[in-house]
Amino acid sequence: MARIAGVDLPRGKRVEIGITYIRGIGRSSSQKILDKLKIDYNTKTDDLSDAEVNAIRRVIDDEYMVEGELRTEVSMNIKRLMDLGCYRGLRHRKSLPCHGQRTSTNARTRKGPRRTAVKKKGGVKKK
Repeated sequence: MARIAGVDLPRGKRVEIGITYIRGIGRSSSQKILDKLKIDYNTKTDDLSDAEVNAIRRVIDDEYMVEGELRTEVSMNIKRLMDLGCYRGLRHRKSLPCHGQRTSTNARTRKGPRRTAVKKKGGVKKK
């Protein structure tokens, strides 16, 4: 089993798909990597030689920001927006959508489960 950037590549999948299990690498990036190294897309991850795995690992380490480094970068960018107090930062702070979607209906993923308002029994107390 090949291990690249702290991720075990899945067994029996095509290399083109297997590399996308690494956070920060999608289909187009995986194709560019494989084209650069002249590895066939249809090769199974089990059939990769150690030299090919090392070459893929080297290209990813040199040219791509992946996994923990990428997560850190994204979280720092969000924290910067929040510190600035700009619109997107405020939306992040309130856990609301940042890209202009409507929130009167939908947006349940960001807002969480519905919280219905509970009305207290009001009125005048009788003695």
